[in-house]
Amino acid sequence: MPREAPYLAVADVLRARILAGEWEIGERLPSRARLAVEYGVGRNVMQRAMDRLIIDGLLEGRAGSGTYVRMPRERLRLVRSRHRERRQGPRPWPHGIERGRADAWDSHSQVRVPAPGAIAERLAISPGSLCVTTHYEFLAGGQPVQLSESWEPMAITDGTPVVLPETGPLAGKGVVERMRSIGVVVSTVVEVPRPARATPVQANLLGISVGDLVLQIERTIFDTDGRPVETADMVIPDVRREVVYEFGVDHP
Repeated sequence: MPREAPYLAVADVLRARILAGEWEIGERLPSRARLAVEYGVGRNVMQRAMDRLIIDGLLEGRAGSGTYVRMPRERLRLVRSRHRERRQGPRPWPHGIERGRADAWDSHSQVRVPAPGAIAERLAISPGSLCVTTHYEFLAGGQPVQLSESWEPMAITDGTPVVLPETGPLAGKGVVERMRSIGVVVSTVVEVPRPARATPVQANLLGISVGDLVLQIERTIFDTDGRPVETADMVIPDVRREVVYEFGVDHP
């Protein structure tokens, strides 16, 4: 039977102490160095244990101040599922069904923006190729819950009524419907989720603290020929949302 990772064992003990009320809500915990000595583990182990409890919503880190017991929170559940979309029919959001979805958003598009190297690689185009880029800020109940930056090659949509995602006859309908209207059929969506810490710009837009945990999702959408038609970077604050992936089962 595999042995439990040391940081998980430390996290379990700390969790029990927090839930028992040893530290009150809003109270600062002893330093990581002091707790590491108390438990006889390295600082890296203690860091990972406390990060685990931050992910679980029991603790919060405050830049330059320390780690505190967090006020209990209710997080919106964001379910990402192509499986359910196939059963229920197409929806405006190309990346799947979202429960607890945003109820409002702001967007700003720019045309003829040269693709940076990393974006060009994801879109299988040459660096500097012209794109449409759109910045989104999503709200739920008046609170910012997600940021997104989308890139589409202008070689696909230039001169069509759907060159801008949020204006024109299919404004706000999503990549799938817009591309279908110009004869491009979307077949695959690939997402790569990565945990990260909020940058100053992200923290300001999301109303969280610099260094708070966020989930970054790199999404790329492909047509039936395997050509990337859109790529996007989404930033979701852990304090506001939990992301759940749902998969269907293929039966013979």
